[in-house]
Amino acid sequence: VVLLEASGRCGGWIRSTRREDGAVFEHGPRGIRPAGAAGKRTLNLLDELGLESEILAVPHHHVASKNRFLYVKGELHQMPTGPGYVQSPQSFLSPSTPSVPEHLDSPPNDRVQLLGVVRTIPPFSRPIMLSVLKEVLVSKSTQEDESVHAFVSRRLGSELADIAIDALCRGVFAGDSRKLSVRSCLPPLYKAEKARGSVLLGMVLGYEKPPPVVRSALVQRAQKERWAQWNLRRGLQALPEAVEETLRGRERVEVHKSAPVRRLDHTAAGWEVKLEDGGTVKADHVISALPAPALASVLPPAAQPLSEQLRGIPTSTVGMVNLEFGGSVLPVAGFGHLVPSSEDRGLLGVVYDSCPFPEHNRSGEPTTRLTVMMGGSWFEEVFGQPESVTEQELLDRASEALRTHLGITDAPLWSKAAVLKNCIPQYHVGHWKRLETMRRYISDLGLPLTLAGASYHGVSVSDVISSGREAAEGLVGKV
Repeated sequence: VVLLEASGRCGGWIRSTRREDGAVFEHGPRGIRPAGAAGKRTLNLLDELGLESEILAVPHHHVASKNRFLYVKGELHQMPTGPGYVQSPQSFLSPSTPSVPEHLDSPPNDRVQLLGVVRTIPPFSRPIMLSVLKEVLVSKSTQEDESVHAFVSRRLGSELADIAIDALCRGVFAGDSRKLSVRSCLPPLYKAEKARGSVLLGMVLGYEKPPPVVRSALVQRAQKERWAQWNLRRGLQALPEAVEETLRGRERVEVHKSAPVRRLDHTAAGWEVKLEDGGTVKADHVISALPAPALASVLPPAAQPLSEQLRGIPTSTVGMVNLEFGGSVLPVAGFGHLVPSSEDRGLLGVVYDSCPFPEHNRSGEPTTRLTVMMGGSWFEEVFGQPESVTEQELLDRASEALRTHLGITDAPLWSKAAVLKNCIPQYHVGHWKRLETMRRYISDLGLPLTLAGASYHGVSVSDVISSGREAAEGLVGKV
C-alpha cells in the first residue's frame, strides 16, 4: 500500500494550532458526533489507535449541546429541540451530516422531543408543533430529488425553511438550501418520507435497518454517557497524526508526503501514477481521496466523460477567523449561533469554542475562544475572489459581527484569519444521479479505481473515514 499526500502534512482540512500556553484552536472541523453508523466507526478507529484517554466528550445535557442560537432581525434567539430544528451540535464547518433524531440511538425521553414545542418562540410566528403535526398529513412526493429548502417548505412550511433550515445548511455545508439536495445532504429525511410517507413517522417508527457496527468499549461508553460530540486534548489534528504514525509502523505500507500527483495513466497492467517531481508509482488499483475537481485534472484524456462529471461537483469557500479574548465576554452560553442568508449573506455563524471545550483555553487567566465563519456559497458575491481577500478584511468583518451580534467590543488577545478555498463539496439537486453515472462508467470500463472522500457520500469527518474504510473493504473484504 502506497499513500501519496500532496501537502507536507496529513489530515486535509483538519488543522489545529497548539500554543505553548496550552491553547488549542481548530481551523477546520471542531467537534465530531458519535451517533450513527459512521460516528460509531470513528469511535472504533479511536479505540484501535489508542486515543481513548485523549477524548474530550460533551454530553447531551451540557449547555453547549442544549443551547444553540439563531441571529434573526438583529437579535439572538435560542433554538428549541425538535424535528423542525434538524440541528447538529457540531455545525459550522465541522463538516458533518446534520443530526436527526436517531430511532435506534435515542433513549425514549429524547424521542418525546419529536413532538416539538407547544408555544410560539421567536423568531417564528407560530408554535413549531403545528408544523410538526401537519407534516403527517402532507402527501409523499414522487420526485427523485428536490432541494432541501423545497422539501422542508413542502412538509413543514416556508417559515422553517427560510430561517432554520436555511441557517442550518449554511452552518453545516456553507451552502444554499435552495440548491442543496435533500436526498444527498439530508438522507434520513428523504428516506423517512419514502418509507413512511412522513418525516415524523419515519423518525419515530424507523425507516431502515441500520448497518451492523462493532460496539467497541468506546462506543458503549459514548452511548452510556450520552455524548453529543467530542474532540481531542491536542485538537482534532491528533487523529490524522495517530493514523499516520500507525501506518508508518506497518509492513508493506509506504507514506509519502509532499508528493502531489501530476497525471494518472491507465495501462494494461494497472495505473502509472506520475508525480510532480518526475517520479512514477505503479499501482494495481487506485483509491482516490482527492477532491472531485482535483481528480478530474489528473485523469487521462480517455476518461473525459468521468472528468466532466467530477468537475460538475461544485465547492464552497469559507473565510474563517479564530479569536481569543481575555476574560468571559459572551452574553450567553451555548455552542454558537447561525445566521440565515436573509439576515446577512456573508456571515454564516459564530462558534463559542470555549463553551464546549474549555480544556482548549490557555492555562492561567480566563479567556474566551470564538470562531467566525463567513462566505460559503456567497463568498465571491460578498468578498470577491478568494485570492484577493486579506486577513485584515476578514478580521474586520468578524470583529463587526461580534460587536453587533454579541456586544463584544474588546480587542482580541490573539487572532488568526484564513480563506479555506473550495473546502466543502456542494451536493446540489441531482447529485445522486451524477454519482450513479460515475459508478456505472467506472464499472463498465473495468477501471481499477475507487472514489472516496468528501466529494461523494458525506462531508463530515466520520463520513469521510467511513468512505475510506468502505473503499478498502471493497478491495480486501471486511477489515
